[in-house]
Amino acid sequence: MAAHDFADDAPDLPRSQRLKAATRTTHDRLDRRIMAGDIFASRERYARFVRVQYRFHRDIDALYAHPALDELLPDLAGRRRLDQIALDLHDLGQALPAPAQAEATQRARAALPLAQALGWLYVAEGSNLGGSVLYKLAAKLGLDRAFGARHLAAHPDGVARHWREFTAALDSATLSAAQERELVAGAEAAFASVRGHVEDELA
Repeated sequence: MAAHDFADDAPDLPRSQRLKAATRTTHDRLDRRIMAGDIFASRERYARFVRVQYRFHRDIDALYAHPALDELLPDLAGRRRLDQIALDLHDLGQALPAPAQAEATQRARAALPLAQALGWLYVAEGSNLGGSVLYKLAAKLGLDRAFGARHLAAHPDGVARHWREFTAALDSATLSAAQERELVAGAEAAFASVRGHVEDELA
């Protein structure tokens, strides 16, 4: 499904479900690429995956102070995971990835209009939902919410509830047809960003 027909496709479905359908191919390809990296074969392989997570969340850290997103999601700041990921890397004996262009990237994310910012945040929040599955696999490496896998652990309120609260906000946002297209473009750009980090770290 192309971004240009997102607003008209299955209009009776909630926006979050239409966005999921619009980005399914990109998302599935990314998931397959990550798992092909054998990220749970060893702590060293897992650490490379955590570096991917750190680089992506560093890129989007400014979104958690985005004024328009903050109005839509009152608990926005509490969804931030960069510090947890940094602690996980420390547990694994890893230095933080070099900042290389990080400040410029963060400024660009902070300046995103609401719809595009929502698309990026959709990808970040979706990774939280998927993290509950990865958390169980990380346990096989002796990792948990106290050591090495903090960022994959479920939110205290429950991962499903946390996701439902986000999708409810996404579904209720007032967006024009043009903004609907920007939403999809933002999500696709976010998936592409993660893919770039994957190729750098898991190659």
